[in-house]
Amino acid sequence: MRHNTKGKKLSRKRGHRLATLRALATSLLKHKKIKTTLAKAKETRRFVEPLITKAKKNDIPARRLVSQFIYDKTVVKSLFTEVIEKVGDRPGGYTRIIKLGQRPGDASQMAFIELVDFSDIITAKMKAKSEKEEKSKKDKKSKAEKNKVEKDSVEEAIVEETDTSKDRKEKTKKKITKPEGKEKTKKKVEKTDEEKKPSKKKVEKGSEKKSTKKTESKKK
Repeated sequence: MRHNTKGKKLSRKRGHRLATLRALATSLLKHKKIKTTLAKAKETRRFVEPLITKAKKNDIPARRLVSQFIYDKTVVKSLFTEVIEKVGDRPGGYTRIIKLGQRPGDASQMAFIELVDFSDIITAKMKAKSEKEEKSKKDKKSKAEKNKVEKDSVEEAIVEETDTSKDRKEKTKKKITKPEGKEKTKKKVEKTDEEKKPSKKKVEKGSEKKSTKKTESKKK
């Protein structure tokens, strides 16, 4: 017969298992509601509820005993002030487990574990969180819409600037390709050709000189 096999090992050794249960218990007493696997939730229930019953005495030995398992001083203080006042004369059953179904990664059963007497506070906190998330979503949507409007206006301005630049280019082209400029260039070209050709007067003078030389040679 196997003795002292109460509870689940959670695939951990003694020290690791105790550390995980301490961490889960402190987070439960701090936030009043946590999400974890179903096996861990059942083990935290077995770990936390005896501590709450011992904290009901509200004396120095009870504080020392609780502080051996929960290392956070603020959580110990809240346990001996807030939790005990809410629990009152409840004879056990301080926690509630709500099953959530299987996790998509490894198909392990998930669950919420919460303190029963703080359900109203938890629901109010959840509502406040949901309202904040909705407000943040609305603000993000409004910012996105504003950014879209600004981008559209910037794109329109860029298009207008490109159009004006095109008009300027066309104007410059027109200035360069005026008919007056073409005529001037043609005249300049004609002048250069005329300069290259010898004038008629020069040709006549040269012919007269040649004729006089011929006559003089004949007379001789």
